[in-house]
Amino acid sequence: MNITEIRVLNDEEILNALEDQKEALFNLRFQQASGQLEDTNAPRRTQRIIARLKTVLRERELAAQMAGKEGDNG
Repeated sequence: MNITEIRVLNDEEILNALEDQKEALFNLRFQQASGQLEDTNAPRRTQRIIARLKTVLRERELAAQMAGKEGDNG
């Protein structure tokens, strides 16, 4: 999931995807601890997807705050 795919989603879909990715990371860590993980880069990729999701949510939050400030000053 790249950043352009994430930006198309609404906030609720992003939150759902974030929850799914956190669960996937949890499972990957268990696989890694038990020696069953074949793709050793999967946890890192999942962490990066989580970071992208959080980044888009934060950008939207800041944009909403800026729009609110502009409305108060005008």
